[in-house]
Amino acid sequence: MAEVVLETQSLTMRFGGVVASDNVNFKLQSRELRCLIGPNGAGKSTFFKCVTGLLTPTEGHVFMRGEEVTGWMPHQIASLGVGIKTQTPNVMDALSVFENIWLSARRFHDPTESNRKTQEIIERLALGSIARTDLGQLAHGERQRVELGLVAVGDPWLVLLDEPAAGMSAQDVDRMTEIIHELTQTAAVVIVEHDMQFIRSIAETVTVFHHGAVLMEDHIDRVMSDQTVRNVYLGKKA
Repeated sequence: MAEVVLETQSLTMRFGGVVASDNVNFKLQSRELRCLIGPNGAGKSTFFKCVTGLLTPTEGHVFMRGEEVTGWMPHQIASLGVGIKTQTPNVMDALSVFENIWLSARRFHDPTESNRKTQEIIERLALGSIARTDLGQLAHGERQRVELGLVAVGDPWLVLLDEPAAGMSAQDVDRMTEIIHELTQTAAVVIVEHDMQFIRSIAETVTVFHHGAVLMEDHIDRVMSDQTVRNVYLGKKA
């Protein structure tokens, strides 16, 4: 059986009287790609923040490769070999693309290896033409690819992405799809995303959140055809 690299048990997050994440049990296996979907307020973002250490759950547990990481800070989780991309950019606009990726690589590698890994990631993400451009001058889609480069350069075994395709052009989304499929050759990947066209292009198993709980977890085709899911989220046009 494949190794379970991420697991939550009865994960619950309350904000006063509001239950944002409700007793969520979740498992992700090695090299598995899982997309988390649901309407605004469904609880998927809260779940993501609890897993990545941005929030400490009120109840329940988070395990990564069998080690409990409940309540750990994001940098502690990242130190395990977990790549995290949140909606808030973690980049330095005054530095070049190369410099941003190199600094991320330097957290894991010596200077020589950091140079090699940075060049490798720049080639993989087709960033060569803008490698010496300051991040503050880039278009949104280019910045998203750079942020993914910051994640990939550490050779993570688990990658957690929050809306990686948000605001991208169709061409950028196509490239992002290719990159994520490449990541799954060596890492398990969890994606929180609203763009259903993007979800269709990459997903196999999808977890649907509703009212803080898991409504359904199944193959994308069965999820998309389920009437309950369509009623609460996808609508008649999905």
